[in-house]
Amino acid sequence: MLSVGLTGGIGAGKSEVSRLLVEHGAVLIDADRIAREVVAPGTPGLAAVVEAFGADVLTPEGALDRPGLGAIVFADAEKLAVLNSIVHPLVGARSRELENAATEDDVVVHDVPLLAENGLAGLYDLVIVVDARPETQLDRLVRLRGMTEEDARARMAAQATREKRREIADVVIDNDVPLEALRSRVSEVWADLTARARRTSAQ
Repeated sequence: MLSVGLTGGIGAGKSEVSRLLVEHGAVLIDADRIAREVVAPGTPGLAAVVEAFGADVLTPEGALDRPGLGAIVFADAEKLAVLNSIVHPLVGARSRELENAATEDDVVVHDVPLLAENGLAGLYDLVIVVDARPETQLDRLVRLRGMTEEDARARMAAQATREKRREIADVVIDNDVPLEALRSRVSEVWADLTARARRTSAQ
């Protein structure tokens, strides 16, 4: 089995690359999706968040009010650390469970937005970085996601620099290209990943 970390700046097109890898047969472990699952209604994770932050972080329906909680924790580093201490171990445990279910020939792709920021490169056999020019990221965030330019720039500035991400990359996928060119590049990368996975399982 080959364990791959996939990351990229906001608006770089990481989701499109992960979708293409899944089309080729990758087993995708999406950290953001798991982070939502572990605090879904009825979970021990949600109970722990409510115990730490109070019932005000719930919607009237009993789900987590993510924007409301975000407003609390992103304004206070200590509260953010408390939230991370609850959620990160649960995400890690669920990720390992999914990875353990993969076969020895599988390529397991971990979609991790903050891989560079959190120093996680060493957890994977190799790291793929989806790269785009900052002006491309800004255009996508404003045009496709409806963000204001100010909000988009702030979100980009809160992440690792393009240079820092490229430093940890074993493979860089340039996403300043048309979709067909991206598809072709992902196909090349997939061929390399499957060859590596076979070598790993043969050892």
